[in-house]
Amino acid sequence: MHERQLWKRLATSPLRRIARRGLGATLGALALMAAFVLAGTTTGVSSAAAQTSAASGRWACSGEAITPGWVVTAWERGGCSGRGSWYQEPAKDGIWTCSGSPVVTGYVTTDHTQSGCNGIGNWRHNLVREGIWTCGGSPVVTGYVITDHIRNGCAGVGSWRHNLAKDGIWTCGGSPVVAGYVSTDYIQNGCSGAGSWRHNIARVGLWTCPGSPIPPGFRSTSYQASGCGGLGAWVLARA
Repeated sequence: MHERQLWKRLATSPLRRIARRGLGATLGALALMAAFVLAGTTTGVSSAAAQTSAASGRWACSGEAITPGWVVTAWERGGCSGRGSWYQEPAKDGIWTCSGSPVVTGYVTTDHTQSGCNGIGNWRHNLVREGIWTCGGSPVVTGYVITDHIRNGCAGVGSWRHNLAKDGIWTCGGSPVVAGYVSTDYIQNGCSGAGSWRHNIARVGLWTCPGSPIPPGFRSTSYQASGCGGLGAWVLARA
């Protein structure tokens, strides 16, 4: 019987019921009915939540746009009438994605398998954090620099360590220079042969290497041929 009908019957002739069964019995019945209805409501909510969770991703045909903040995690070669189909879902820490998937802002690629994703290869995505090792080609999140290198890391692709920029940090060749920093020294064989560059927060009197950015409010002046590991250096002065 529907709960509305039960409520109606229970509410009919309340004085007669109280007289025959007593106030306590009637209140107990009302409490039981309330529990029944609330339980049914909770079950409905739980079922809806489970359906939403199960439908957190979706299949899309090749060429369709990928939802911002989502990544591609599976591929079916014969999907979409032979065009191929891709499964998209929201990015999360540690998720494995197919080759060609976007890397969501704030994430880096940290591992690789060639046979994953039905043979096209897959990449593990993690939220960036201090000291994390990333695969070659991974984006460098704003505020981070590359500080070390292992040639055979990441299933042979090569691994690069990411750290937050700080005054005096040594970085690998190709690392970004964070805004407000300059490169001040160079070691040719550093970073497993990739070369190392020292980064410092810009200030008057620092000698900077060739190609170093000059932050707003500063200018390059005197030149020293022996500076920056023999590459030459220019001293910073106020603009």
